[in-house]
Amino acid sequence: MKMKKKQINQSRMSRRSFLGRTALGISALSASRVFGANDRVNVGVIGFGLFGRIHTHSFMEQGDVEIAGMCDVYGPRLDAGAALAGSRCKKYPDFRKLLENRDIDAIVVATPDHWHALMTMMACAAGKDVYCEKPLTLFVKEGRWMIELAKRNKRVVQVGVQNRSGPNFQRAGELIRKGQIGELVSVQNSYFRNVMPGFGNPPDQTPPPELNYNMWLGPAPERPYNPNRSLYHFRWFWDYSGGQMTNLGQHSLDLVHFFMGVKAPKSVYSSGGRFHLKDNCEVPDTQDAIIEYPGFNAVCEYREASAGQQGLGMGGLMFHGTKGSLAVGRTGFELIPDKKVNPINTVAKVLPAGHPVGGPQPVEEEGEQKFWTEAEKDTSGDAAKDYQRHARNFLDCVKSRKQPIADLENGHQVATVCHLANISLRTGRKLVWDASRVEVVGDQQANEMLVRAYRKPWDSELHSLLQS
Repeated sequence: MKMKKKQINQSRMSRRSFLGRTALGISALSASRVFGANDRVNVGVIGFGLFGRIHTHSFMEQGDVEIAGMCDVYGPRLDAGAALAGSRCKKYPDFRKLLENRDIDAIVVATPDHWHALMTMMACAAGKDVYCEKPLTLFVKEGRWMIELAKRNKRVVQVGVQNRSGPNFQRAGELIRKGQIGELVSVQNSYFRNVMPGFGNPPDQTPPPELNYNMWLGPAPERPYNPNRSLYHFRWFWDYSGGQMTNLGQHSLDLVHFFMGVKAPKSVYSSGGRFHLKDNCEVPDTQDAIIEYPGFNAVCEYREASAGQQGLGMGGLMFHGTKGSLAVGRTGFELIPDKKVNPINTVAKVLPAGHPVGGPQPVEEEGEQKFWTEAEKDTSGDAAKDYQRHARNFLDCVKSRKQPIADLENGHQVATVCHLANISLRTGRKLVWDASRVEVVGDQQANEMLVRAYRKPWDSELHSLLQS
């Protein structure tokens, strides 16, 4: 699908106009506003899909917020979002017009993944604070660009990993850091479901008239419209997403970083592919990743073609330590202590008949059964409230100018791990990561995959932002 010359010229004119009126003008005006504790924050929402709707509700629950603008490139969603927000909410088919509105203080970016970085950067340049849905980026180098733009424009940016704002998650992290499960040995994150036989093979076709498909594509490569490439299903294509590794992986690995204070892996290896689902989608239906951190490993397992045994649910993790294990998810957590057993008995009783003569033999245990740590259970988790708490934290930081609980630097570090896992899967190699140099050691092909080109005219937009 080729863009018409008139469309290209209009896009270029719009970009120049936007830069002239926002990056050079509005940012100074917006940044100069000082909020009082009770002042209302005018919020604009970009993308009224599954999570855009959740965030709209979460922000509307706050007493000091006005949803002043709603943007979506799909007409019916734009109408639905504006209707939810109320009569004072303005509708914007083009997000750039929303960014030009001087009355809007903060932006929620809830678009497909391939738009997250550029929209966040453009919002920062326009003097807006940003709540950006996860995953933070589509490829590694976008994260550093975002950090640069936010710092230069003195913007507050919150990453949408709301588990950090959940009291049950925070309490679980405290227990682990205090050594209640001993030294951390490993972390497991698994999410299994069965969507066999897949999402079908619809033919390429003309986009629906209610969808501005060219704007939906934005900086992503130009492709013919296909129903599986657009609304919701975008997450099954490399052009727009990183599959479950970046979708659920950013949530789960964010908790590993949050609990343990780690910033980068030593190495990443991932294997898998789209083996079982028969459709025109691309990302893996089967993926395993082993992430080596200093002193422990994290293992991520994702399945789309086998429901397996019900586990901890979306975003749940199991932390294994030398004294016990802690399972944590959105409903709460449970600390399960290990029994204190004489090591000889552990190996001597491996089979009922025991070992032959000369092998380890059972010894008598003294006293009552003892445990290495104390059991504890928490059932207070509430995911809906965590979304609201995360929005609240962002708004408080908009007013105080402090860093939010899930800032850009942390979001970039976690997203980098997810991207490295996908690069490992696609190259078929273990990647050794040098965080200080931001490169894969001795692997030119992998390093070339740390960045992708933006489609015109958005490449020029990016260049202008980074050079301004």
